Amino acid sequence: MTLRLLVVDDHPVVRMGLVAMLSEHTDFEVVGEAADGAEAVLLAERLAPDVVLMDLRMPVMDGPEATAKMLASPPAPAVLVLTTYDTDADIVRAVEAGANGYLLKDAPRETLADAIRRAARGETVLAPPVVARLASRLRTPAVPALTDREAQVLRCVARGLSNAEVGRELHIGEATVKTHLLRAFEKLGVTDRTAAVTAAYKSGQIEL
Repeated sequence: MTLRLLVVDDHPVVRMGLVAMLSEHTDFEVVGEAADGAEAVLLAERLAPDVVLMDLRMPVMDGPEATAKMLASPPAPAVLVLTTYDTDADIVRAVEAGANGYLLKDAPRETLADAIRRAARGETVLAPPVVARLASRLRTPAVPALTDREAQVLRCVARGLSNAEVGRELHIGEATVKTHLLRAFEKLGVTDRTAAVTAAYKSGQIEL
């Protein structure tokens, strides 16, 4: 059985390398390539691939969002995330979106080929570093979820913005910014901005 593959990555050289590597396997056929998540969703609907190799961070629409959209429209392909990022936030978003697997781009060729076949069979395929991170999260006491606005404020703080600058960027008052920060502090069990950003990042609730 030949598996129909869609390769999604915003770097042309990476896509070219993946296509060349996949073409070495007689049971693989690359039926399409996409440079961003939005293009990938359209191609997946039109080409009906068996497996999508999905990058995470791309313009227009990122990997987790594209994955969720693909899986919401049957017949859904298997989605195998292939990325250079292994942070908690990236892993959690991909898994929550419904990805069948999560591999790093430096995975050996045969490991990737085997992962594609396993994903096509509906199996979950996770790189060892990803398994370790997920296991660590399960052992760590759950942190109360931040609201979308609290997370937005902390992302701005992580960029070095003052409360006044955060307020201008998010179109809210400085007093409201302080309120969101205080609520985030309480949820995260911290007392200052730097600790809040660190705790939110470690719990996978914001990206840096």
